[in-house]
Amino acid sequence: MYVGRDMTELSMMSKTTWSDKELAFFHHNLQQIAPYLNAEGVMIHKEIIKEIMNRGGLHPHEATWTQGTRVHYD
Repeated sequence: MYVGRDMTELSMMSKTTWSDKELAFFHHNLQQIAPYLNAEGVMIHKEIIKEIMNRGGLHPHEATWTQGTRVHYD
C-alpha cells in the first residue's frame, strides 16, 4: 500500500522534487489506466516518464544492505 503524498499535493510541485517511490507509484497507476486518460493525464504521465528517464530509470540502481535494485512503493 502506498503511503505518501497524493497527486493533489504533488501536482503543485516540480517533478524533479518527487521521490523515486512517488514517480514509480504514479507511473504504474497511470500506465494501468492509459487508455482512459484525457490529454492532461497523458501530459502528466509523459512528464513523469521524462523525469524517470532523467534519473536513469527505475531499475538500474545498485543494491545496498538495506535496499534492493528495484524501487518499491508499497
